[in-house]
Amino acid sequence: MEGVGDHALEYMTGGLAVILGETGRNLGAGMSGGTAYIHGLRRELVNREALASGELTLSELGSADVEILRDLLERHVVETGSLLAQGMLDDIDGTVSRFVKVLPRDFAAVLATRASAAKEGLDPDGDVVWGRILEVTGG
Repeated sequence: MEGVGDHALEYMTGGLAVILGETGRNLGAGMSGGTAYIHGLRRELVNREALASGELTLSELGSADVEILRDLLERHVVETGSLLAQGMLDDIDGTVSRFVKVLPRDFAAVLATRASAAKEGLDPDGDVVWGRILEVTGG
């Protein structure tokens, strides 16, 4: 998306979102899943309660995030001809530092638990892993 209004990502439960432009207020209210990459995020526009409680985390992009973002930007250019996305790709190293990753705390715990289980050779959708997920999320 090249810009969004108020309440973006409200009640997002999964998937990926990339916001290349401005956001409105109350971003991420009720967000329980998924990952968002936001260019030039203004912290004061993120839902205050979610930030204060730690329900939402804001962080820099890791190397895996950079690859995901690059792929999504390339796809956006192919599908829409976006000059904004192309400009970001042309200066990807400079662009990445201006993105913020928004991730719900419990969703991050689920992702970490599933990744750990996969390294152990466990089925990430199996009963053992779901038991662990319920433990780490308080579910």
